[in-house]
Formats: sequence, C-alpha cells, structure tokens
Amino acid sequence: MTGTIAVVMIFSIPIISILTFHKQRLAKIKHNMIKDEITLEKLKQENFLLETEKMKLELEQMKLESTQDKTKII
Repeated sequence: MTGTIAVVMIFSIPIISILTFHKQRLAKIKHNMIKDEITLEKLKQENFLLETEKMKLELEQMKLESTQDKTKII
C-alpha cells in the first residue's frame, strides 16, 4: 500500500507539470488571438472611416458637378 502511494506521488508531479504547461500555452495562444482580433477591429474601423470620408468627398464632387451642369444649361 505504501509503495502504491509513493508511485502515485512520483508520477503525479510530472503529470501536473505537463497539464500546467499545457494550460499556460493555451492561455498564451488565446492572448495572441485576442490581440490579433483587436488589431483587426482597429483596421476595420480605420478603413470604415476612410471609406466614409471618401464617399463624402465623392458626394460633394457630384453636387459641384450637378450645380455646374445646371448653370451651363441656363
């Protein structure tokens, strides 16, 4: 009985170490994934703002062209 307990104690330490290392590795992977997702969301937001600004400029350009066309007709 004592020998069995000693064997279990001896083998449980490396197993716990392996499990702890595995959990730490998974946590690092999740951390990197979240960091990448945040970077992607920032890029999406920046792209959205740039596209919105571009559409505003195009709309202004169309308005100017429209008014110029009307003045040419008159």
